[in-house]
Amino acid sequence: MTPAAEVGLRRILAVVDLLMDAVIDAVDEDTLVPVLLPLLLGAVPGDSIVWSPHAGSAERPLTVPAGLLGQDLRDAFAREAGSDPLVLHTTVGPGTPMRRSTLQTCREYHALAAYSDVYRPLGAEQQLAMSFPAGGAGEPPRKVCVVINRGGSDFSDDDVATAALLRSRLTRVLTRLPAAPAPPPVTRRESAVLTLLARGLTNQQIAHRLAISPRTVDKHLEHAYAKLRVGGRVEAANAWLTREAAAVRSVR
Repeated sequence: MTPAAEVGLRRILAVVDLLMDAVIDAVDEDTLVPVLLPLLLGAVPGDSIVWSPHAGSAERPLTVPAGLLGQDLRDAFAREAGSDPLVLHTTVGPGTPMRRSTLQTCREYHALAAYSDVYRPLGAEQQLAMSFPAGGAGEPPRKVCVVINRGGSDFSDDDVATAALLRSRLTRVLTRLPAAPAPPPVTRRESAVLTLLARGLTNQQIAHRLAISPRTVDKHLEHAYAKLRVGGRVEAANAWLTREAAAVRSVR
């Protein structure tokens, strides 16, 4: 790392450490991250940053700029992430800071279905991603993934080194944060809507089957998404199928 980069990094890390020490005992992840993301984007400059609470999933992402990932992009990511080598690095791999260009050529990147459906609309020609452990007391272990996107020049070795230092701090913080409060249980009607959703029915078909209006179906799904901690139809259907399968196993 160059001397100038070291000076800038020390200043940024000092601010990050002060922030973490000030809030770690008082807030949960959802409160901390919106404050933290601009600092991370200042430490490793890019056009946008995405924080995924569950690595490999587009479930409830937090982004700068806000609202960066619309429902169409989240659904496309859910379909296509399994064939993305950078996603695999952050989910089943070590999760150390990794440039997209280290894993594949530009031609290989552009050939990904996820590039045309997700990354190109984001202007993410260059990416730097990393993951690290999270989950407070009483929560199941998981990985958080952070991805920084650029439309121009690639990330430098200094950027990778900075990300590595930040990663160690983030790991320490996220394993010490208080557990997020448990969401309220899904209601009987929300359960019925989710079951039909998981079977592939549209909102109109669900409304007809349950003798309610499509608007009411929308409201039930909106409440269910929050309780399941998902961001859209595909993730909700997958989460509900997983929950139903677990319930069946527990009865056997």
